[in-house]
Amino acid sequence: MSSRDNATHPGLAGGPVYLDYNATTPVDPRVVEVVAPFWTRAFGNPSSEHAYGAEPRRALAGARAQVAEFLGAREDEVVFTASGSEANLLALRGAVLAAGARLVVQATEHPAVLETAQALARLHGTRVTVLPVDHSGLVDPESLEDALRADDGPAVVSIMAANNETGALQPVAELAAIAHERGAVVHCDAAQACGKIPVDVTRLGVDLLTVVGHKMYAPRGAAALFVRRGVPLEPVVYGGGQERGLRAGTENVALAVALGKAAQLAKELGAERISALRDDLHHRLAAVLPVRVNGPAERLPNTLNLSIDGVRGHELLAACPEIAASTGSACHSGVHSPSPVLTAMGVPPERALGAIRLSLGRFTTAGDVDVAAAALIAAHRSLPASSQAR
Repeated sequence: MSSRDNATHPGLAGGPVYLDYNATTPVDPRVVEVVAPFWTRAFGNPSSEHAYGAEPRRALAGARAQVAEFLGAREDEVVFTASGSEANLLALRGAVLAAGARLVVQATEHPAVLETAQALARLHGTRVTVLPVDHSGLVDPESLEDALRADDGPAVVSIMAANNETGALQPVAELAAIAHERGAVVHCDAAQACGKIPVDVTRLGVDLLTVVGHKMYAPRGAAALFVRRGVPLEPVVYGGGQERGLRAGTENVALAVALGKAAQLAKELGAERISALRDDLHHRLAAVLPVRVNGPAERLPNTLNLSIDGVRGHELLAACPEIAASTGSACHSGVHSPSPVLTAMGVPPERALGAIRLSLGRFTTAGDVDVAAAALIAAHRSLPASSQAR
């Protein structure tokens, strides 16, 4: 437990400093407040024509309007889903099967995209091209041009807006313009970007875009896919015709309302405050420890992925119970392997195994940064010399 300032969110009170906002966010109390009636009083099916369906129907339409406004889209271009992974599946499987297209993705995408690509190749014979990234984790636009030039058939291109581990911001608008010149459909997984930086589908020039509630202070299970008018998709769930026939099933009004309110609140980004706290944390650590930042200087304002020379990330965090953060490494039967994202960026294995991701958010305070910096420095000093020298 920490002696930091009282948390401004009830879920954080008395616990370790929370620096894992890229994994999930605490639900904003203002979101909880607007959702409550739809768990109790306003329980009706929004498709019902009687009185009990009226309020849920109005609320669902209002939530759709809020998400659309947040993205710079039309209301009928927002399709609610149960997760970002499902939204990505609807976008990629839907567009590929509707057009008989091949698929182009980049190497540091979220597993929800990469695994979907593999499944399409395995089950449908879809041709998949994986674009490399440079040492900053960015796609070279020329590599996309080359990939599309190599085959004149229809294509779907998927490029994430911001990487969940490093915060790297892809040049989505530039890549989308290149793809559209070749007639491709463009999808963007913006799960990590929404709520942290401005996201506008018109400026990005994308045809499909994924937004995820639990990355922006709404509950898990709330997500949506932007589908530009005229883009054909094969449905992901067949049935009663809800969500433009793309995702059948009675809508979860409460979670749609939660996503709508979260989208409304996200217009108050607070990026400058969070960026200043992140940079303060970085400078405090770098003043004492041999720190290396993984990722580009231009990245999400809340994200700090760093390695400390000679230290394994999981060992450092295990010695630092005062904070809650994550590593990018995977553990199988007690053996840790480097993050695939850092590996794709060419980060050496030992440095990749030393990586930790510190991600700040709406409820992070200056007191949290004080505690986190001191705790990480103390944890580093507490590790045995053999661990630090490895």
